[in-house]
Amino acid sequence: MRFQVKRVSILAVIVGGFASLVSCCERTPNRSSKSLPTPETDPLAQPKSLQQVGLPLELTRATIPADNPQTPEKISLGQKLFFERQLSADGTVSCSTCHDPKLAFTDRKTTSVGIEGRVGQRNAPTVLNATYNKTQFWDGRANTLEEQAEFPIVNPSEMGCASLDAAVAQIARVKGYQEAFQHVFGHPPNASDLLRAIASYERTQILFDSPFDHFVGGDKNAIDASAKRGWELFNTQARCNKCHALTETERDTTLFMDNDFHNIGIGIIRHNVVALAGQAEKLVNSSDKTAIDRLAIQHDMSVLGRFLITKQEKDTASFKTPGLRNVLVTAPYFHDGSQETLWDVMDHYNKGDGVHNPWLDEDIQPLALTENDIDDLVAFLASLTSGPYKQQGVAELARQRAISRTSRPQRDTARAFGPKAQQPEPPK
Repeated sequence: MRFQVKRVSILAVIVGGFASLVSCCERTPNRSSKSLPTPETDPLAQPKSLQQVGLPLELTRATIPADNPQTPEKISLGQKLFFERQLSADGTVSCSTCHDPKLAFTDRKTTSVGIEGRVGQRNAPTVLNATYNKTQFWDGRANTLEEQAEFPIVNPSEMGCASLDAAVAQIARVKGYQEAFQHVFGHPPNASDLLRAIASYERTQILFDSPFDHFVGGDKNAIDASAKRGWELFNTQARCNKCHALTETERDTTLFMDNDFHNIGIGIIRHNVVALAGQAEKLVNSSDKTAIDRLAIQHDMSVLGRFLITKQEKDTASFKTPGLRNVLVTAPYFHDGSQETLWDVMDHYNKGDGVHNPWLDEDIQPLALTENDIDDLVAFLASLTSGPYKQQGVAELARQRAISRTSRPQRDTARAFGPKAQQPEPPK
């Protein structure tokens, strides 16, 4: 099977509601285009409709930059490029290797694996709803999806190309790509248009329409009593809304993130953060984003998080608050993939952490959550699973629950029900 980069190739998406995102698009040259090899045809990989319960329509439209308007042809080309392994140095890795639609656009690995089996330092975040992020990557080192798309292609531990131009040269030899770029952009393949096409496709991966959305929309039976209790705990005793909401006073039923960075106590004990911060202060040029990208993926300095970009002490070992939609099917968790289940995540927060962490976020404290409370919070998080991943969610919840009944490495009941630990002072 082969596909063509033309409007009829994604007619179903347009009919389904995506047309409103492209109705004011740039015009593309009306040139004939021969077939390219078929991109991934899994239904989970296709552009998503705007007709979803809970989807913020105006906000979604506002995420599309003026200098890269959506067109069906560009999205179709971007989808092909997203799955194109020839964008890697040895032809083995594509964007979809670490962001597999079958796995909710993650790879379900602790940290991602690139060419020649090279293992990175960071867990692959989902592409789903990435269009709403104010910054990209766990440390916010990219401001746009276009900027983000470049770094993995040229990172030696990911796709490994010597340069973006070298990656373009590999696909520019393919006649189908020559014709597709000419059709979409009016000229041969080049680096900036490569990134624009990939980002355009990624912006179509918007997913809502979960049981929780139907509950908020008025169907009081859409989620069970446990999930309802979890939603209340989320906004009160569990203090999740301190980071997973735009404000602490108004409940967030849309994106569940604050567009900020926090030190939540992950990796502090396993790494000598003080020494690494001292090295970074002296050696790292925070304006060199390529160097920052390589440290984030290849070096122990990865644990410094946002500090690599800002050099501000308050950002030491701080990482971006992720959204929570489809969180059940994007395990393992946190920037380093160190927690296997949502029960582990809740145990980590429940004990308050901070014993060895001078930079711990002020909102992290013991929560005194009971086992029933934690089960309810997990039930709420599971209710954020969108329809296309419903069956995966059922299986994953059962898997995680089974693990939680025999293995809870983060559980510390004494600390969870005790006073907040005395934090050490930051080093002078």
